[in-house]
Amino acid sequence: MVLQYQVPDMSCDHCVRVITQAVTQAVPGAAVQVDLANHRVTVTGTEDNPTVEGAIRGAGYTPTRG
Repeated sequence: MVLQYQVPDMSCDHCVRVITQAVTQAVPGAAVQVDLANHRVTVTGTEDNPTVEGAIRGAGYTPTRG
């Protein structure tokens, strides 16, 4: 399963590290890919959208599916 999110308030390498760490801690074994230029986060290896979205929100960002 592939989950994709737009995260418009992600703007730097620090944001990438924080989001990646939050998602991998919430969903061990998930792979996180971040396209900073397009503000897109792709998570593979889980179908648990509420946990992934909650991890990104908990890190201080505003994800939307897409």
